[in-house]
Amino acid sequence: MIKISNEAQNYLLSLLSKEPIGTQIRVFIVNPGMKNAECRLSYCYLEEVDKSDIKLYYNNFYIYVNQSIIHFLKDSEIDLLIDNLGSQLTFKAPYARKNIIQKNLTLKDKIKNFLDQEINPQLLSHGGKVNLINLSKDKVVFIKFSGGCNGCSMIEVTLKEMIEKKILSFFPEVKQVIDNTQHLHGSHSFY
Repeated sequence: MIKISNEAQNYLLSLLSKEPIGTQIRVFIVNPGMKNAECRLSYCYLEEVDKSDIKLYYNNFYIYVNQSIIHFLKDSEIDLLIDNLGSQLTFKAPYARKNIIQKNLTLKDKIKNFLDQEINPQLLSHGGKVNLINLSKDKVVFIKFSGGCNGCSMIEVTLKEMIEKKILSFFPEVKQVIDNTQHLHGSHSFY
């Protein structure tokens, strides 16, 4: 699925050796299936692993990928380029910008996939996640935040300026997005 050169695997291992024990790597795509799609890597801590993640084994470490973006990672490659200025990981995913969202899905399923593919990779970088709770008959989307988003002081901005704007522009039939989260304020919300 994701081909990683030996040099890149050794480089990732050296990075992981400086992190807390159990830390792994997460691969995600910001804006999958769109012209501005970007493939990214981040550290993945055990508490961030989700039941919808696929676990890929490499040279003494794991890479976690949300199953909803697997098809965008077909034929992808991670390599390490070394030159006079240093080293840099490269990530090539030829299908990352292909719009391959299934057209025969219900609106509810399309919104769920959109949240998993478009919104959650961005929230995950802050330890958060959003789930679709319901889509009402009058096309109101009900969502629930978890992880670092639950109780975050910026949640209203995230809801209105990121999530709702994107959902309304991508799904014009949707009328509104409502947060149904019982927000618990505390140190878990800050990354």
